[in-house]
Amino acid sequence: MAPALLFLLLPIAVASGTLLSQSDEAGYISSVVSEAGLVFAKDLLVERAVDSLTLLRLPGIEKDVRIPVVGVVHMGASNITLSSINVSSSTVKPGESGIVIVASGASVSLSFDWFYSYSTWLVPIKVSDKGTASVQVEGMQVGLTITLDNKNGTLELAVLQCGCYMESLVITLDGGASWFYQGFIYAFANHIRSSVEDAIIKKITEGSEKLDLLLQTLPKKIDVDKISSLNTTFVDEPILTNSSLQLNINGLLISSNKIHAQNYLYKVSQLSNSCDGAQKMLSITLAEAVFNSASVIYFQAGLLHWMVNKVPEQSLLNTASWKYLIPELYRKYPNDDMILNMSLTSPPNVWITSQKVGANVLLDMIVNILDGSLTIPVACISMVVDVSGVVAISGNNLAGQVGLDSFSLSLIWSDVGKFHMNLIQVWLIY
Repeated sequence: MAPALLFLLLPIAVASGTLLSQSDEAGYISSVVSEAGLVFAKDLLVERAVDSLTLLRLPGIEKDVRIPVVGVVHMGASNITLSSINVSSSTVKPGESGIVIVASGASVSLSFDWFYSYSTWLVPIKVSDKGTASVQVEGMQVGLTITLDNKNGTLELAVLQCGCYMESLVITLDGGASWFYQGFIYAFANHIRSSVEDAIIKKITEGSEKLDLLLQTLPKKIDVDKISSLNTTFVDEPILTNSSLQLNINGLLISSNKIHAQNYLYKVSQLSNSCDGAQKMLSITLAEAVFNSASVIYFQAGLLHWMVNKVPEQSLLNTASWKYLIPELYRKYPNDDMILNMSLTSPPNVWITSQKVGANVLLDMIVNILDGSLTIPVACISMVVDVSGVVAISGNNLAGQVGLDSFSLSLIWSDVGKFHMNLIQVWLIY
């Protein structure tokens, strides 16, 4: 059979549909990120943002400030560093305008070095001093609105809005006269506030741009093996509701030689209910077309045929087991071993319901006799096989069970007399 596809995903649903030829604009795999998944992604992004902002150094500040009695004083702050950030709560809310992420109740600690110098006609020599200081920001709120768009099959992320607000900012100087303390607060508090806000907004915007670049590098196809690749081109625009994000990709397998499967494909109709229960972070819906595209590709590649020389009941591959049902076979080739050449005559047709998955397989079986060094074809039997089973999640893997529903045999040609196909079919079943 065609190589199995292993999906290392959370719950997988399947959808049935009506027969349709392939369309490059159709989406056959749908991924829905639930509210729980969005919260997980938000927490991860907030954590990365905090890491990128910690120990961030801001530009230094210098200015001249007129102080009563003292006169003009040259003041400055350098080595302004965000030493720690703590975010008490954050939320994410998708909507028609985009995805809104808000971090609130945050606190920020900063440290810096300060200095001043001045001279007056009363004090002809230059007076200067320096020291360290700390800043504590409370009640900071950061809001970000991002949009996701489909650009030529690739997701594009853009920042629609980004803002930062501080409720309070307290500067504590180590040393310095009272006149200097008040003058410094008056001259530098708003500047430090705006510097921190600008730095946070800039970092978040830069992070969003890096995330957009990462999305641009997502492959438009993933090689499954040397024969086929999975078309991972995004189709349609991302769908945002008040609690989820839905992304659709083409999802069909394509041949490595660029030949597309043109038949046996199905369009998604409605989802099955196989994912009912506890909400998961991510759900994946696969249409029948995904499986049928695989069967077409491997059929077109000529891989759906086998030479069978071993079976559980090995005696069945010897003419002695058939001497009563096919006497002419045993008379011509007594006690000779057989090899079965089995080839599918068309791609298997996969069908899916909410209860199970099945396939209809049409194949021809040529019976070959091993007579010394010769391989002699003696008959060809057409087989129609119906199988079905259930799909389940086992650990991180997609697993399942399959069983035989029915099969029928018909003789196409024979060099060893007439076959009683009804008797052979009943005998094989039992």
